[in-house]
Amino acid sequence: MACPARRKGLAPHQALFMYRPIRGFVSCRGAMTIRPDFLGLEAFVAIAERGSFNKAAALLGITQTALSHRMRKLEDYLGIALFHRTTRQVSLTPAGLELLPRAKSLIEDAHGMFDDLGKAAAVRQERVAVGCLPTLAVHFLPSVLAEFSASHPGTLVRVFDNSVGEIAERVQKGEAEFGLTMLATNRWDLEVKPLAKERYVLVCRTNHRAAKLKSVSWSEIEGERLIRISTQTGNRVLMDDKLGAAGERLRWAVEVQHVSTAVAMVASGVGLTVVPRGAVEVVRASNLACVPLRSPGIARTLGVVTRRGIPLTPLAAELLAIVERRVGSIATLARGRHS
Repeated sequence: MACPARRKGLAPHQALFMYRPIRGFVSCRGAMTIRPDFLGLEAFVAIAERGSFNKAAALLGITQTALSHRMRKLEDYLGIALFHRTTRQVSLTPAGLELLPRAKSLIEDAHGMFDDLGKAAAVRQERVAVGCLPTLAVHFLPSVLAEFSASHPGTLVRVFDNSVGEIAERVQKGEAEFGLTMLATNRWDLEVKPLAKERYVLVCRTNHRAAKLKSVSWSEIEGERLIRISTQTGNRVLMDDKLGAAGERLRWAVEVQHVSTAVAMVASGVGLTVVPRGAVEVVRASNLACVPLRSPGIARTLGVVTRRGIPLTPLAAELLAIVERRVGSIATLARGRHS
């Protein structure tokens, strides 16, 4: 069967360029396209530019025998000679002259592509994404990031300060490498590691009667105007489970989406609220007091969630190590009393 190039009336060296270089060459041994032989093309360009097999082999860091093998393989496949060889010199054939500029361009494009990919990979390695509850992102995470950034000043840390459910989804999808969150329910696709307990407290203004108490029972606040968190949050689910029917006897006057909103409303005199101890740090108000609750006392478990079976990158592992080393500050805050 005749070579397609010959049927089109093309010389063998012209057949090399029936397709654009990136897509491949057409061999006169068949009509199929192939990927370029980069080793062969690299050898070809080195020989052409230096006019010597010996010098080209030294440039590429291979033996002259290996260089000759590459050239022979390339020429055999193309079915055409690219060099005139004599005992004294090496010169390009017409096909070699035609191929040289395009081969150089192809190799330069390939090296550029690999360089770009390498740079992109390096950038990706200098980024780390984590999920974190908004309350922890305010009063705990800043010191963690400060320590991490001191040793990795060029690393971008992306923080998803989301709800419990959103953090779990981001970790499961790989958008965040780990999540610092409330451990509410077990998921088969996530690994969980408890780190600390954080108590819920009654938040009131400093001029409220409860502010002077060492603790307060739920029954003692049944007549108070209370601000609660939406049913869509993990905090609300935990409280409803712990209180049961007793929760229905409380006077819920306002419902909000975020604990920070509830605390800010207390500072403004809208009512009282019950939130995790650390949430009070989100709102910098001097007129707030935190009172421990009893009968029942409620605490949430804070911890880390990661994708099951997927190891953390070195950067994420280092960041998590700092979290675990500093987690004592959460426990200390949870035991404290703000007034």
